[in-house]
Amino acid sequence: MKIVSSVAELRDQLRGQLRTAFVPTMGNLHEGHLSLMRLARKHGDPVVASIFVNRLQFGPNEDFDKYPRTFAADIEKLEKEGVYVLFAPTEKDLYPEPQEFRVQPPNDLGNTLEGEFRPGFFTGVTTVVLKLFSCVQPSVAVFGKKDYQQLMIIRNMARQFALPTQIIAAETFRAEDGLALSSRNGYLSTDERSEAPVLYRELTAVAETVRAGNLDVTSLEQAAMQRLAERGWNPDYISIRKRIDLQAPTAGDLAQNEALVVLAAAKLGRTRLIDNLEI
Repeated sequence: MKIVSSVAELRDQLRGQLRTAFVPTMGNLHEGHLSLMRLARKHGDPVVASIFVNRLQFGPNEDFDKYPRTFAADIEKLEKEGVYVLFAPTEKDLYPEPQEFRVQPPNDLGNTLEGEFRPGFFTGVTTVVLKLFSCVQPSVAVFGKKDYQQLMIIRNMARQFALPTQIIAAETFRAEDGLALSSRNGYLSTDERSEAPVLYRELTAVAETVRAGNLDVTSLEQAAMQRLAERGWNPDYISIRKRIDLQAPTAGDLAQNEALVVLAAAKLGRTRLIDNLEI
């Protein structure tokens, strides 16, 4: 595996490649990330991964400085997966001057759910993803469904900018007890890790109730949040939305069996977990 940090080096390595498959990450890799590498290989060759902790998507009180960085272990894992190039730029490599041009997602999608609780988050995400796409120029790029809203925003961005990159969605990779794998799971204490799968169990209960015909969306959301709160969680949202645009379903949407997804974000101790489940 070749490890490069500058955009010029990256382009030298990829010159002439027409089927590059790309998986952008922030490092601290786990089995969920590695499953994205395997899916990427099914859709293109060579596979390129990036590791870059993107300051632009962290709020002033978020964990940029504490975000886990495990570069040596990450290299070892990527080599075992047969990744061809690891692009690991420094901030100076990727932002040699202040990144004054930004990508602004539409308000109805970018300022709801995660966007409401993390203002500016999706501007930071879309800006760095567009820049990474410009550097790598991939034929396909793989993103996990665990970050459901992020996946939708990036997919819409790629379509509206007519980017020559197909966005591939990967199913959420879960531990045996149902917890969605995430780099931030490492922040959980032993007791919190035992409690953490409750979030997925709540999503499953909501989804099964909707499938059984209970379409009282607001009551289902509030009851699930209350159950989490009673267990010591601090929920930001549990929300049933339309898959097509992540807007709240109307009575007409529900009557017409609109495809839905239930999304959640909640703090367990000091760790904020997100998850979702298509209904």
